Parts: sequence; C-alpha cells; structure tokens
Amino acid sequence: MAYRIWLICMLCATVAHAQDSTKKLKVVEVHDAKSGNFGNMRQIDGMTITAGKKTEVIQVEELTVNKATNNTRQVYAKVAGLNIFENDGSGLQLSIGGRGLDPNRTSNFNVRQNGYDISADALGYPESYYTPPTEALKRIEIIKGAAGLQYGTQFGGLLNFEMKQPGADKALSIESRQTAGSWNFFGSYNSMSGTKGKLSYYAYVHYKRGDGWRPNSGFESLNAYADIHYQLNSKHMLGFEYTRLQYLAQQPGGLDDNMFANDPRQSNRVRNWFAVEWNLADVEWDYVISSRTRLQTRVYGLMASRDAVGFRPNRPSQTDNGGARDLLKGTFRNVALESRFLHRYNIAGMEQALLFGVRAYNGYSTNKQGYVNNGSGADFSFRNEATELLSDYAFPNTNYAAFAEQIVRITPKWNITPGVRVEHIKTKADGLYHDKVYDLRDSVISDVVTTENRTLPRTFVIAGVGSSYKFNCGVEVYGNFSQNYRSVTFNDIRVVNPSFEIDANIQDEKGWSSDLGLRGSFRGVFRFDANVFYLYYGNRIGEYFAVKNNTQVIRRRGNVGVAQIYGLESFMELDVLKLWNINPDKWGTTIYSNLALTQATYTQSPVKNVEGKRVEYVPFINWKAGIQANYKRFKLTYQCSYLSEQFADATNAEKGGYSGVNGIVPAYLLMDVSAGYSWKWLTLEGTVNNVAGVPYFTRRAIGYPGPGIIPGDGRGFYLTAGVKL
Repeated sequence: MAYRIWLICMLCATVAHAQDSTKKLKVVEVHDAKSGNFGNMRQIDGMTITAGKKTEVIQVEELTVNKATNNTRQVYAKVAGLNIFENDGSGLQLSIGGRGLDPNRTSNFNVRQNGYDISADALGYPESYYTPPTEALKRIEIIKGAAGLQYGTQFGGLLNFEMKQPGADKALSIESRQTAGSWNFFGSYNSMSGTKGKLSYYAYVHYKRGDGWRPNSGFESLNAYADIHYQLNSKHMLGFEYTRLQYLAQQPGGLDDNMFANDPRQSNRVRNWFAVEWNLADVEWDYVISSRTRLQTRVYGLMASRDAVGFRPNRPSQTDNGGARDLLKGTFRNVALESRFLHRYNIAGMEQALLFGVRAYNGYSTNKQGYVNNGSGADFSFRNEATELLSDYAFPNTNYAAFAEQIVRITPKWNITPGVRVEHIKTKADGLYHDKVYDLRDSVISDVVTTENRTLPRTFVIAGVGSSYKFNCGVEVYGNFSQNYRSVTFNDIRVVNPSFEIDANIQDEKGWSSDLGLRGSFRGVFRFDANVFYLYYGNRIGEYFAVKNNTQVIRRRGNVGVAQIYGLESFMELDVLKLWNINPDKWGTTIYSNLALTQATYTQSPVKNVEGKRVEYVPFINWKAGIQANYKRFKLTYQCSYLSEQFADATNAEKGGYSGVNGIVPAYLLMDVSAGYSWKWLTLEGTVNNVAGVPYFTRRAIGYPGPGIIPGDGRGFYLTAGVKL
C-alpha cells in the first residue's frame, strides 16, 4: 500500500514538473530573523490575545529532527518544563504534561488543530488519541496555564497544531517524504497544495508502519487530511477541513522491576491490541467586518472510536496461557459551535483590543467493558454481551460558555489584560456494571448488577489578569494569574481495572496558576525567556494505596488532596558566531539550554502517608540542551535530555512490587543527533535517537498499554528522502 502511494505521488510530481518546466524562476526564501525555529506568540495572534501570557511557538518546518516518528523530546526540545510519556516509537499518541500535570495523552491541555478541539471528549474524556504528523505541521503554539479563559478551563493551557498552508503563487505544489528506519519502520508523507483564484487547498496522505523495538509492538497507521478555503470576497471566507485517522497497534504490555533489569526488550503479551478510528470535520466562516474588526465562527464535530483488547493482570510476569481477555470499547460523538469577535480601537492614541466569544458543545460517549474468549488476534467484538459485559455506560454531556478578554494599554509600553469566563457544564453517567466473582476455573459464582444514573450540573465563573511591560532594549517583563478547573472524566467514574479502583466520592479539580517572567533578545545574538510559576492544585486526582475490607491492600484513584507546585522555567539561545562578530554567509552555530526546576508537594491530604510527599511524575530537574550548526545547505543538530527521578504514585512508594505500577521512575540522560541536507527540490535527512542506547522508561502504566513499566526505545536509525515541486 505504501509503495502505491509513493508511486502515485511520484507520477503526479513528474507531470507537474514537466508542465511547469517552461516557467522556471529563481527561488527567493524569506525568513524571520527573530524567530528561528522557536519563539513567542504576538500579543494579538490571529483571533487570540496572548498579552502577558507565557507563550511558546515551535516553527516546525525549520526543525532538523526525526519528524517521521513524531519524536516528542526532539520536537518540543525548546519548550521549558514539559514531561513526556514515551509509550512507543511510533509517535501515534502524544503524551505531554508539565508543572505537575499528568502527561497521559496530553489530557491536561486543551488540544486543538487549527483552532478547533481534537480530543475524544472535551469534558468527559479529554484525551488525545489523534496527533497530526509532524511533517504536516507549520508550527505548534503553546499557551501555558492562563489560556483557560479563551479556550477552556484546563490547568495546562492550550496546545494548538497549525497545519501547513498553501502558497499563493502556484496552482499545484507537491511534497513527498519517504522514511526508512530501525525495526522495519517505513513512513510515507505525500501532500499537494495550491491556490487558483479564490480557491486554496492543502491535502496529504500519511502512512507508516513498523515492528517496534520490543516484540509484539508492531503498528500500522493511515492518516488523511484535506483543507479547502474559498475567498468569497474581500470580507468573507469559507473553509472546510476533514481529518481521517485509522491505526492498529499491538501492545507488548508492561514489565515489573526485575523484568526490566533483566531485559527491557522482553514481552510476554502476544494478545494485546489497540485500535483507533478518528473522523474530524470543521466548517469555518471568517468575516472581516473592517480593518479593525473580525468575526470568526466555526462548527466542528468528531465521530471516533477507541478499542483495546488484551490480557492484563496486575502481575506483568504472569504468563498468558490463553483464555479470556479484557475488552474495552469506546465511541465518541460530539459537535460544537464556537464564535469569536475581535475589535481593535484607539483610546488616547493607543490601540486597545477586545476579544469575546461563545461556545456550545454537546458530547455523547459510550464505554463497554468485559471479558471475552475470542482468540488472540485483533478482535474487538463481544460474542455475548449478556454474559461477557462487566460495564455498559453512556456519558452524555453539554457545555455552554462565554468569555471576554480586553487589552488595556496604559502606555505604549505597558498593558493590562483582564479576562473572565462563564461556564455551564452538565455531565451524565447512565449505565450498569457487574460485580462478578469467579472461582479457580473462571466460572462465575456470583453476579451482582448495579444500575447507575448520575447527573452533575454546575455553573461557575473563573477570572484572570495578565500584564506586560516592554523596555527600550526589547526586553519584556510579563505576569499573569488565572483560575483553573477540570471536571471529573468518565474514566474517573467507571472503568474496571485489576490494578486499581475508583473512589466513589471523587470530585472535580479546582485551582489557579500564575507566572512572572522576563523575555527578550539582544542584538539578534542572545535570546532568552525565564519565568517563575506557581500552581495551586486543589482536589488533585491521583493514585494511592488503601485498605479494603480491613484486610486487602489495593491501589485507589481519587482526590489525593492539595498540591502546591512552583518552580523556574528558563530558555536561553546564543548565536556563537555573531557573538564573536563573525557573520559569514556559509556558517551558522547556535547553542541552547532549556532548564526547568520544579518543586511539587502535597500540602494537605485526607489520605494517609500522602501529606508532605512529592507529586507524581514531576522531576525536580528537567533539562534539555543542544547545538545547532549549519554549513551552506547542511544542518546538524545534537541534543541531550536529562530528567531527575520521579515517583509514580502519591505515596512515593520506592519499590514497584509484583505489579510494577508503583515505584520510582529513575533519572535518565539521552542523546539524539539529526542531520539534513537540502538542494533545490531535494532534501536528505538522518537521525540517530538514543545514541548511547540507554535503557530507560518514562512511566509506570496502571492500565493500557501496561500495567507496569513501559520501556523507552533503544538506539534507532532513520533516513528520510524528500522532494518539493
């Protein structure tokens, strides 16, 4: 299949090149000298106000990294303080967190693509099973913490993927990138774009497959995307986007500490499978009312499913001898309308800006779980729901919200940006679950069915304020404060898991976050962004040990208590040759350091042995540094990544025990090297990830893809050939 895709795109490229051969013009490249491949968002960026906020922008097209596998620690190397779960080497799922937030499937960020939500269920299950391929991205925008007023209430803020856009000068442009790598990896990205009159378009097909570093970890993925925009006139533009993703991955399961120490590549799970099907659609109307006033309205929706089947007892060392497997089937259907109005106006000769918007969201998710006897393949079906189901739930929810933010310029250099958001959320859980007891022959000896029907409406207001001041030297001081809120997800309400149970009294999470920082650049030689932050996290949800029935020690998920998280985030980048007053046309060398120091502690807790303990998955030291060098058309990037040790649960257990779920995540140091060469329409790239072949892991999973330790990949090699016509 991949070969056919490659052949078709090559034929199209040949035809397009032949048709355009009579119109060869000299190519002129224009670059923003201030931004490089990393920078900050403007104070008014599109339909977003970012004045006084902690923002970061990754210019993806300028990166020399392993884009084929979405290698997260390389792509996000210059974003301070991100903690990353590396579940596999495929890059199918993105799992990043920061400032004490759970990285699992980036569930604590509002994750968007071109400004619209792409998570499974923004309220009931805000996890991201779909991640756009890095090769299709123009840039990645991140607003930390204080983004909640404009895009939601999450503690993490905003993560927005901006896709590539067609150029205005050609009716047809074609790009093709083919990658081969370790463990039989193959990736194929092929796109076409262009502008003809009032119509512009961009579309791609992305295919990848591989066997994975560990046995039983093969995967295959097909992703397609189309973006069509039509400029009706100088004021009105209509746009349509559609995304399709389908992938199947085998999951090798988790390990306990002894298994990892003996052989981190081993796997004794051959019947664990995971499948995702994602369909996203977005319709946008952009109305330029005047040169200072703009209205943007969009309607978007999702139809998706996530299925997982496998043998997952709480002992990774237990041999799978066949029999019943655990099956989880989830569907997600949601639709939303969002409208944003931006108006600029002058007071006392200074430009002010008002942004307000509304949102109406309706989601409907279902979740079925049970034990099935259906062989060893990727079979995601129940043979007999009457006997096999453990739980069967529907989770309808609605959300209505309105927000407003205002840039108030006190002087040409100083501004204050207050904001407010009103939220109405109603979540429901309607279904049943079975409490089954089995004998040693796996025969049911007791089956108690419990029916549940919960409705939880709440209406609340959150507020925030930001401010920034620019000095004459180009340095800016900024600060902000914002309240945050995260509702309980259906995964927190009812999922049967052999590794833990849910506290029936689990509640929503509430808190606030703040930043105070300094950023700027000096003469294009030295660029920096350093800030201190504080996050108050009330009712934080986590895992801890508890005693059940006065005898059994279990792992429970519930409200652990109040977490207070504070620290320093810093990024510095130096152009070495400019510092030495050397500015040749052929050479370029920059060095960078990205250091975050984070202290995260539970200061109050109703749970025994938690108060005073460190928050899970928060390394005190999170450091990335590297060198970027170029000579003519050749580029070289070296990067090292160091994270100090972390704990996997709120009680700070040091030993993993028989399950491998609890315990320390040891410190690790990794190195990555990438190189690239470009000539006219041809690009050649190569990457070596984990150069030293360090055995390491980033998480101890309590459910899929575990339970247990999920090892990171060993040394891997990747080669890419690309053409642009």
